Amino acid sequence: MGASAIAGDAASGKAKAEQVCKTCHGMDGVGIDNTYPKLAGQYADYLEQALKDYRSGARKNPIMAGFAATLTDDDIANVAVYYSTLKENRITDLSGK
Repeated sequence: MGASAIAGDAASGKAKAEQVCKTCHGMDGVGIDNTYPKLAGQYADYLEQALKDYRSGARKNPIMAGFAATLTDDDIANVAVYYSTLKENRITDLSGK
């Protein structure tokens, strides 16, 4: 796990998710429907890298790029830690059923 992900603060991440992420991904990290990725219980370092890649353009998605562009490195680390702590909602069945 990256050093900044370890240093992230879940409470600050929750506050930022309330402002930026909840409309699509929900505060529970499950998403408002199946078209949005489930973030709950994902590894913090994965989420952090994905957000940085959206922000830099290395990962292509115009909607996520716009949201990620508003986030600082600290915001990204905090949001990543917050969603990684939501273990009770993590994906456990990859069959799609």
